[in-house]
Amino acid sequence: MKPLLRISLVMSLLLALLAGCASTGGQRISEPAASIQQLSIDAQGQWQLALRLQNYSNVAMRFDEVNLALRIAGESAAQLQASPALTVAAESAEILSISLTPGLAGKLQAADALANGRGFAYQLQGTIKASTENGKSRSYQIQRDSALSPAPGLPGVLR
Repeated sequence: MKPLLRISLVMSLLLALLAGCASTGGQRISEPAASIQQLSIDAQGQWQLALRLQNYSNVAMRFDEVNLALRIAGESAAQLQASPALTVAAESAEILSISLTPGLAGKLQAADALANGRGFAYQLQGTIKASTENGKSRSYQIQRDSALSPAPGLPGVLR
């Protein structure tokens, strides 16, 4: 029984040593992403947009500026500009709420989609300025093609 105990002790020490040598791999900074999580349109035609800012890096990122052109069904709809100073945890996302008055083409596209109970394709294009906690700020190019559909039971809401 003693040799079995000795082997078990040696194996435990070896595993502890191996665990101590493991590396975290350092910082991995990845391009952030942006997408529309929800678009709410009130009776006066004002838009409340929930913009999802996604951090794919393994460290927290601070999002300082958002400057994105929104196109709906190929038509220019609005310019999304914000200075959120929002910190997003590693490999996580946060929602930035933006109130805006869309252009006429955007209003018409969204109103038509809601009136007919259908969704529409959208495109975000522009830049997001972000930095790590100890790093310098960098501008990232954003290009996102996606779609929104009416949210059942929520008038004026697209997701």
